Amino acid sequence: MAVMRKLTEIKQEIDRLSDRRADVLHDLSVGYDAELAAEHHRLEETIAALWEEQRATRATIRNGDRDEIIQRARHDERLSRAA
Repeated sequence: MAVMRKLTEIKQEIDRLSDRRADVLHDLSVGYDAELAAEHHRLEETIAALWEEQRATRATIRNGDRDEIIQRARHDERLSRAA
């Protein structure tokens, strides 16, 4: 099982990268720079991945490990078919 980061750690990283994204967007508003545009693109992808990680972490905290839930559901399905 992968190590799950704390929600606060994920949120802090989202905040840090969002601040950097704001700085990059400000610099891009002054004038186009290919390097800044590439950094902005990377930041957008990283922030989106962090939001997804946060959603998955919340779901795991609320509902339990996804693989265990699937395993239990398959077991229950087998039992109901056998009955």
